[in-house]
Amino acid sequence: MKPRTRHLERHAFGPYGHPFADPTARGHNRGPGRGFGGGGRGRRRRRGDVRAGLLMLLAEEPRNGYQLMQAIEDRSGGLWRPSPGAVYPSLAQLEDEGLIRPIDRDGNKLFEITEAGREHLQERHDDTPPWEQSGESAPIGDLRTHMKQVAIAMAQVARAGNEDQVQRAAEVLSEARRKLYLILAEEEED
Repeated sequence: MKPRTRHLERHAFGPYGHPFADPTARGHNRGPGRGFGGGGRGRRRRRGDVRAGLLMLLAEEPRNGYQLMQAIEDRSGGLWRPSPGAVYPSLAQLEDEGLIRPIDRDGNKLFEITEAGREHLQERHDDTPPWEQSGESAPIGDLRTHMKQVAIAMAQVARAGNEDQVQRAAEVLSEARRKLYLILAEEEED
């Protein structure tokens, strides 16, 4: 019996590191995490932005990694939430540099800023937190916040509502969609 290699040949990793990664391709065949549905949450930031944000938050009070990610997401209005893959290595690096130190509070590992960390923050970073230096305008951020709040409300209606409530919620969404298109139509006429 012949071994099944055709499948492996077709999906073998090519010169770009992934079977679907072809820089000349268009549409859905642009590599993992790209195009519709991929990529993660919010805008990507430089490593220095994450470090500065962590130091600024730790200057306020000791926090753990999860609390730091939540605080950045909250303060950016949901536009930016650094991933654990960005936060935890940055925390380790800041600790290695002596800018923060771990502490134990009620059995929980938190990080607090050191005096050297405070000096570093004052010398190298302006007073504007990185979550306020968004590449998006405030109205876009407000719109995303509203969309997130509507999605949360709809999930609650779908989970806890009766048939009549779910039907009425669907009608509200349908009407909202129609009105949004009317807003675009008005702008095009002007």
